[in-house]
Amino acid sequence: MTERATTEAGPQRLASRLMDTGALTSDWLPAYQAVLRESFVPDVIWPGVGPADGGPVAAVDRRTDPEAWLRAVYSDTSLTTQWDDGNHTGPERGNIPTCSNSQPAMVVSMLAALDVQPGVKVLEVGTGTGWNAALLSERVGSENVTTIEFDPENASAARARLDATGYNPVTVVGDGSQGWPGRAPYDRVLITASLREIPVELLRQTRPGGIIVSPYATEYGGEAVIRLTVQEDGSAFGPFVGSSAFMRLRQHRAYRTHVKTYLGGKPWPADGRRTTTSLSPEDVADWLPMFAIGLRTQGMFPYPEKLDGGRYTLWLRDTQVTSWASIDFVPGAEEFEVYQSGPRELWSELGAAHAWWNDQRRPGFERFGLTVSPDGTSRAWLDSPEHPVPAVG
Repeated sequence: MTERATTEAGPQRLASRLMDTGALTSDWLPAYQAVLRESFVPDVIWPGVGPADGGPVAAVDRRTDPEAWLRAVYSDTSLTTQWDDGNHTGPERGNIPTCSNSQPAMVVSMLAALDVQPGVKVLEVGTGTGWNAALLSERVGSENVTTIEFDPENASAARARLDATGYNPVTVVGDGSQGWPGRAPYDRVLITASLREIPVELLRQTRPGGIIVSPYATEYGGEAVIRLTVQEDGSAFGPFVGSSAFMRLRQHRAYRTHVKTYLGGKPWPADGRRTTTSLSPEDVADWLPMFAIGLRTQGMFPYPEKLDGGRYTLWLRDTQVTSWASIDFVPGAEEFEVYQSGPRELWSELGAAHAWWNDQRRPGFERFGLTVSPDGTSRAWLDSPEHPVPAVG
């Protein structure tokens, strides 16, 4: 297919696919058709590359391969546009993706969850490439959209794309977790980066009855999109509406201490207490059980260390740097060796959280929800706020 043919067919073909899956709703179709994704994608992109993807991945460059670039733009995949906060410049992937043009299905489904009606005031946290801000501007009018971006380079590039396409939302360079009080209160708040907690300032800047839509990640792992409705008392509650996998808001990134610190400089297993388990690390490795485990546990995170022959060690550590656990996975085994050290028995906590999820018939993301108090304290629940998810311990 030639570049011209791809340009003409790409948006329509992707729109049909998104409509068929239900991600793109008929009321958002006009905005999608008016705001071409290609207008908000830089020349150099890494299609479908996330933090868990291994190995070198070369960029797709519009200047050298325009047809491949357009095919990537009009595929239902995320496009990484920046690595390592802009410190990486080579054609291969960097270490950490730090900006992207998100997967179209996720973009339009989150916009649908936001329940945006013409004329409402919207705050977007995370301008990124500017595509979301343009879609919102097309829907509600540029004068009703405020978008905030922490990275000055990304903000400048997004502003230029918005200007070139005729949209003029208020664009701000700043800390999105603090919102933008100068234009508050907002009817809708859309966060396009993953949060570990809902910032209090965003609650305060959303009017009662207003809606906040955001990716929400647990400390342990797993992530889903939360849809919160703000109440008269400043609290908010609502359900998760589906799985997600976004880059963290920069102010919510985690910086981990190396496992050597937990071992106190001693070789593994140091002072670890040995047991065995029939629960395979494979059973707790998928996004959904990780999310359920994360809703029940506090201050615990995993790291799989790959070994030869399909083997790996699952490390668990606590954020207070007091406890650790290691579980050795061996393909085909029925029992797995466990070592635990410190005042917390992290594998035991994980096992209890997984058993609870299993006893509840393995509920999916949409059965969980979140209540956030006016001070930002959150409490997860299952099926309704009257059934809080019990914490382990």
